[in-house]
Amino acid sequence: MVWNIFVALVTFFMCEHLIQLDNALKAQGFIELFRGQSWSKNCREWVYYDCYLDIESLRKDFGFPDYIKHHINDDSKSGTEEGFVCELCCDSIIGLNRKYKLNDKKKTFKYTFNEIY
Repeated sequence: MVWNIFVALVTFFMCEHLIQLDNALKAQGFIELFRGQSWSKNCREWVYYDCYLDIESLRKDFGFPDYIKHHINDDSKSGTEEGFVCELCCDSIIGLNRKYKLNDKKKTFKYTFNEIY
């Protein structure tokens, strides 16, 4: 019982600015690879999904404000990734880097009309 209370107190939740995207990815059944504080104290709740994110359509469809930034990492040593970072809350939704998209049969999440491409 005490352990459950402790876990509830230290568990982070996705910020209000990215929660709808997070919920949409989960609802479509995309695999969550990691959730938590990823690599520095400047990161709060970072969630990595096993898919590509259509950055342009998602920004438009979710109406993200300017403080939701496009994040991209091209460094193969630290891990290639691409997604969104909330500069206000230090939260992030990260997918695979589209620049390195292979014929890997991984899906691209594009929210328009709730379809996946």
